[in-house]
Amino acid sequence: MLNYQQYLKYTGKKYLKIKTEKAAITDQETLKEVIDCLIEHIPLETKNASTQEDLYNIIIGAASQIDSIENAAKKLKKSYSGQTVRNYLTKLVSFKELENKLNLALISKLPRRIKKGKHKLAIDLNLIPYYGNPSPEEKDYIYRSQAKSGTCSFYAYATIYIIAKNKRLTIAIIGLKKSYTSVAIITYLLDKIQSLNLKIKRLYLDRGFYSASVIRWLMALDIPFIMPAIRNGTTGGINQYLKGRKSYKTFHVMNKGKENEVTFPLYIVAKYRQLASLE
Repeated sequence: MLNYQQYLKYTGKKYLKIKTEKAAITDQETLKEVIDCLIEHIPLETKNASTQEDLYNIIIGAASQIDSIENAAKKLKKSYSGQTVRNYLTKLVSFKELENKLNLALISKLPRRIKKGKHKLAIDLNLIPYYGNPSPEEKDYIYRSQAKSGTCSFYAYATIYIIAKNKRLTIAIIGLKKSYTSVAIITYLLDKIQSLNLKIKRLYLDRGFYSASVIRWLMALDIPFIMPAIRNGTTGGINQYLKGRKSYKTFHVMNKGKENEVTFPLYIVAKYRQLASLE
């Protein structure tokens, strides 16, 4: 292929260099895509489509701004009260059916290229503080965990997402019951994305999943994974490896001598505060 100078030499003609710009999507276009997707997969029982758009506009506004439905309705100057919006939401189907519809919506817009090659996946636990006395319908979904914001009770959900070009692409979500184990949560989320035939390059998990049962299960599935190790107590366990100033790899035996004993590679990463401050 001739470059510009060669082309000019051999033809004596000039051609215009066309400057290409990266495709971009505006905030308004993004909002429309989200609303259309929700109406398609989780339609609300309303008299017309415009009402659905207004309602989802308020719901998305509240969710994206971490605000109440009442405030979102006021800011958007819609003629719906917070209670009206909630009345429409109560008409939705059962929790599990709603969860299934939401998961279908999440994967409905996946780019085709995502289904090719291996991907880094991550699973996160998300806890929303809960206060008060749960109703019979809520009781099974009140998740117990370490104290946070003055409570040990939470609404909880877990997500699995693809990490691509430093962006998160959520592909499945599950509302957690108090009876769910960590292994069950991981199994459910991996099963949810099985239809996508995604190949896992590496799975990242947060510290809430650090346990012998999870490590044994992932090793049995032959899934490469990374998760933070938890230090318990002041001696023994992970603490025995925290010596010296260099990063290194070793092997740790968890629950030694017990039925659920597991041995796994442990990476000790040394980070120097002085150097980190200079970066």
